[in-house]
Amino acid sequence: MAAAELEYESVLCVKPDVNVYRIPPRTSNRGYRASDWKLDHPDWTGRLRVTSKGKTAYIKLEDKVSGELFAQAPIDQYPGIAVETVADSSRYFVIRIQDGTGRSAFIGIGFTDRGDAFDFNVSLQDHFKWVKQETEISKESQEADTRPKLDLGFKEGQTIKLNIGNMTTKKGGAAKPRASGSGGLSLLPPPPGGKIAVPPIPPPSSTAIANHVTPPPVQKSSNVSGADILLDLDAPASASKAPVPATTDLWGDFSTASSAVPNQAPQQSNWVQF
Repeated sequence: MAAAELEYESVLCVKPDVNVYRIPPRTSNRGYRASDWKLDHPDWTGRLRVTSKGKTAYIKLEDKVSGELFAQAPIDQYPGIAVETVADSSRYFVIRIQDGTGRSAFIGIGFTDRGDAFDFNVSLQDHFKWVKQETEISKESQEADTRPKLDLGFKEGQTIKLNIGNMTTKKGGAAKPRASGSGGLSLLPPPPGGKIAVPPIPPPSSTAIANHVTPPPVQKSSNVSGADILLDLDAPASASKAPVPATTDLWGDFSTASSAVPNQAPQQSNWVQF
């Protein structure tokens, strides 16, 4: 089956109202002017449809009701001689229509709405922009096919050798240690079964001992009441005869004041024994 028969027709633009005019022959190269036409009395009114089949676009003038084809203009290039704009308006164009026998004629078409004329113009521009891109892509692909292909395959009997570091070269062989570069540090692994020595804890300073008075341990007895335990806390402070250095510790003042209180005889209290 031929390639032309496989191509399908697509619709690019449809405008329901278009006017067709007979135009006078061109007398000079200055271009067409819509003011020379009889704009108030169009020769035909119908529907315009822009289609494409392959790389060729078609402007088809059809009846609004029945859809019967009135005339069509094949377009191979835009802008070109098949579609021309007028010099004095953006709503009117001159197209070249053709019949099946090869005869052609130039007629004028016009749109009432300026937006319809813009859509008609843009649909043709987009189509031929796509045609240009397709032509460039096919040209590049043909040039790529004609270029000599680079053969990257191995020739018969050709081999390559890969050198990968820190891998055994023989079965059962040990890997060689990596040499340290200049300026780098090479750390040896710890010996097997070795233990890491814990750093010694520094002894507490004398200042910390003087500022913190630790009460003596209290012996548990069932006959000692809670008041006796409180009185026994002051016994070490009163028994000490050494002068206490003047410090800014508030606990030292508290122990000094407690030493001035004389020892009292133990009294029976109502404290709950533990």
